[in-house]
Amino acid sequence: MKLVALILTFNEELHLARCLASLEAVVDSVLVVDCFSTDSTVEIARSYGANVLQNEWLNYATQFNWALTKVAEDTDWVLRIDADEYLTTELAEEIRRDLPSVTKEVGGIFVGRSMKFQGKLIRHGGLFPIRVARLFRLGCGECENRWMDEHIKVAGRTVDFQGELIDDNLNSVTWWTEKHNRYASREAVDLLNLTHSFIARDSVASLSSGGQASFKRWLKEHVYSRLPGGLRAFSYFIYRYVARLGFLDGREGTAFHVLQGFWYRYLVDVKVAEVERYMSENDCHVIEAIDKVLEIKLDAPAKP
Repeated sequence: MKLVALILTFNEELHLARCLASLEAVVDSVLVVDCFSTDSTVEIARSYGANVLQNEWLNYATQFNWALTKVAEDTDWVLRIDADEYLTTELAEEIRRDLPSVTKEVGGIFVGRSMKFQGKLIRHGGLFPIRVARLFRLGCGECENRWMDEHIKVAGRTVDFQGELIDDNLNSVTWWTEKHNRYASREAVDLLNLTHSFIARDSVASLSSGGQASFKRWLKEHVYSRLPGGLRAFSYFIYRYVARLGFLDGREGTAFHVLQGFWYRYLVDVKVAEVERYMSENDCHVIEAIDKVLEIKLDAPAKP
């Protein structure tokens, strides 16, 4: 059995060594697909024996699916992991112990994913650990073709592992808010597409699959997206922070829930409204408005 870890990178020297160290004695090889980093990311990857390829960025889904075409054909399983994530010792041991005995009809495996924010493990707000498909047989998985919040689509039956991986980004809050400003533009594209249908939709949304990610995506596309902009962001924050006890995560948790649960989602709504106002005032197509307002060309590379 051959297990390959697949990591997409851009200037990840702060995190990559930690991620790669957690993969030792778990995977057979690592493929790093880098977007022309200007720091020591590539050197760190190669120092751990990773195979490094470089490819220009369009969005995460496009980059990941391109990377899948570069995985060796004799690979059995692929592990998707981000550079700022790492396997817990429990998950690493579970993969080593149980993956070889997974039956042939299983195409993918869900694991737990938790997050740290400013060093604090977030455990409340109804978010973590979220179940995510991160292990799949080569040929049985690919990334949703969307601009934000991408999940792996798995062909075949899925099972659950109980271990977790941890998302622990060590960059500053300034870096975090700047990145989430870019994320908000991309998520605005996905929300606008639900209304205007200007690009093909690709989604794991389902009420029948039984998967947590599929159910949450269905709620987002069929309930959340139809609520008034602004109000839905505030309502979601109250749900997370009050109804799901997000306040128990302490000072760091409060910052996380306010920024990620309200500020970010409100920013998405403001950007959607700005694009639609531009369309109305200039009598133009949504793709032109996205280009002018969000500075996203849907067929051109964007910043990772």
